[in-house]
Amino acid sequence: MNRIMLVAALTLAAGAGSAAAQSVTYENTVKDLVADRCGRCHGKSSPSFADFEKDKAQWKKKTKGPRFDSYAELMVLVKGTDAGALMRRLDDGKNTADGKPGNMYRQLGKTDEDRAQRLDVMKKWVGNWTLKRRNELSEAELSKISAVEK
Repeated sequence: MNRIMLVAALTLAAGAGSAAAQSVTYENTVKDLVADRCGRCHGKSSPSFADFEKDKAQWKKKTKGPRFDSYAELMVLVKGTDAGALMRRLDDGKNTADGKPGNMYRQLGKTDEDRAQRLDVMKKWVGNWTLKRRNELSEAELSKISAVEK
């Protein structure tokens, strides 16, 4: 392959890669990632967010957090009533004052490389990665959270 054809092929591959990165959706990527990395504590046997909120201590004793094995349930933690919670919990801490990662960051993988790669996927899916709480977010900031389902 001559140099021009090689450069063209690499350019096309890079473009395809970035298009694929931009097309991260709940259905094609996030659903499986959440099931694999979070399902044990946040899967089908976990309580709804509302039920979890009623008795957090009891659910935590059972090593259960709120259920988010569906798009609608997960969106509560992304841009719903508990907006930003998913981002705060999964964040690596690189942009926080104390440098501490979120309490669920380690669950993203067994190695730093795995965690970084999966965090990047989640950031691409969310779009406007924010560590703010729901009451701190403006409507403009909320509207920038993409988190596409399909």
